[in-house]
Amino acid sequence: MENLQNPATQALARRSDATAHRVFGDLLRAAGVELGGRRPWDLRLLDDSVPQRVLAQGSLGLGEAYMDGHWACDSLDALFDRLLRARLDQRVRSPGTLLHHWRARLLNLQSEARAWQVGHQHYDLGNDFYAAMLDRRMTYTCAFWQDSSTLDAAQEHKLDLVCRKLGLQPGMRVLDIGCGWGSFMQFAAERHGVRCVGVTVSAAQAELGRQRCAGLPVEFRLADYRTLVGSGERFDRIVSLGMFEHVGRKNHGTYMDVALRCLADDGLFLLHTIGRNEAGHGTDPWIHKYVFPNGELPTVADIGRACERRFVVEDLHNFGADYDRTLLAWHARFDAAWPRFAERLGLRFQRQWRYYLLSCAGAFRARDIQLWQWVLSRPGRSGVYPRLAG
Repeated sequence: MENLQNPATQALARRSDATAHRVFGDLLRAAGVELGGRRPWDLRLLDDSVPQRVLAQGSLGLGEAYMDGHWACDSLDALFDRLLRARLDQRVRSPGTLLHHWRARLLNLQSEARAWQVGHQHYDLGNDFYAAMLDRRMTYTCAFWQDSSTLDAAQEHKLDLVCRKLGLQPGMRVLDIGCGWGSFMQFAAERHGVRCVGVTVSAAQAELGRQRCAGLPVEFRLADYRTLVGSGERFDRIVSLGMFEHVGRKNHGTYMDVALRCLADDGLFLLHTIGRNEAGHGTDPWIHKYVFPNGELPTVADIGRACERRFVVEDLHNFGADYDRTLLAWHARFDAAWPRFAERLGLRFQRQWRYYLLSCAGAFRARDIQLWQWVLSRPGRSGVYPRLAG
């Protein structure tokens, strides 16, 4: 305690804080962001500890400092658009970030035992919460905004696009890996007369999904995708919307093997997933801790390697820019509904969720991450795949 009060120690601490403040400010200016500026994307410090925290902990420190109310910004999405375009995430490499990336690379964070964690932590937050934030069908994946002006219309457009890419016909049997609340299965059963089986690791999703799909030929299974191998079932079509991000590189081959064994000889498999541009980044520490535990975004090369000797790539479609608008629509609905959840979830959660939605919107706007739809078939499938433009 005496050492902390020593004038020399205090002076050294002040110099250290001043250096961190200068370095932090220089990094932000490289991205066109000013500390204490008046533009919507400028960052305002509310606590002097933020620069040291960010330089020591990277993205985790930045996100946690925001959750603690230690800095503010009028437009988080615009801020992150600028930070990521300037590739500042590559310039701040804290020891904690490097350790997290090596842990993600060396360990299988998406093992069957760990697969349930994201269901409990994220998807089981509350069906009423997600119903307030999402469209009327509760579709928790990127909408397709071409010729659409509302979230409901854009999500139905995306579901219709998936059905057309798969060429659904009445009587077909369809597997949905990571089915959520059943928005795709409900839409496909109602519009195309197909029978669907969906798997999810969220008990809350399965419970509400069964209610929403009552009377339709739709089955929900609370199960990890790996359990499908033992069933011996075959499906005319397979779809997976926004689940591959939870699979992890160490399990990509297993996942594709499951899909291959479940797909009929003349079937089609549509994989809809967020992806990253470059290998080696692992997964973001803040997202891992607070939003999607054990998540890992694949690259085109990751998916291509997993398809080798298993599938033919019939089509690859990127509409990642549409995720920016989708996330902004979710945030607007979340913000409007927040008074209903404030007492239950608390102010820190509100800041966490705002940071999640708007930082991701900025990431898609900067084209730092993408949204791909892959259409895959078994080798030897006859005929020419009728590629759709949109």
